[in-house]
Amino acid sequence: MVFVLMAMPTEGQSHEKEKSMKTDSIVLTIEGGRTFTATLADNSSANALKELLAKGNIAVEMEDYGNMEKVGPIGTSLPRNDRQTTTGPGDIILYQGKYLVIYYDTNSWNFTRLGKIDNVTQAELKSALGEGGVRVTLSLE
Repeated sequence: MVFVLMAMPTEGQSHEKEKSMKTDSIVLTIEGGRTFTATLADNSSANALKELLAKGNIAVEMEDYGNMEKVGPIGTSLPRNDRQTTTGPGDIILYQGKYLVIYYDTNSWNFTRLGKIDNVTQAELKSALGEGGVRVTLSLE
């Protein structure tokens, strides 16, 4: 007979973990106040992101790259589920396990899909992200 002892989470920890596991959406707040909701992919990378966000918001300093995306470090590594992927406006990608990428145009490469911004056009997204650097804050709904 084998017995396993497990520490019970405190009420606050339990609630946060439960909240993070139930939602399949996150909120992206772009510096300047524009807010978008994104639906997460069903993979271990997106689940790890939800667990990270259950501990608090993540602010990502993003730079324009290739006139098709904004990219910035998330400050930690997440599991990778890289597959050949063709992106489109609103796709949220994990690059090399440690960079968050928000596409406002198309590209094709080996990426991990994290999710997609809901109901946004290319023009709306490009306008909200602006030119040059921008801070994007990720949070749970």
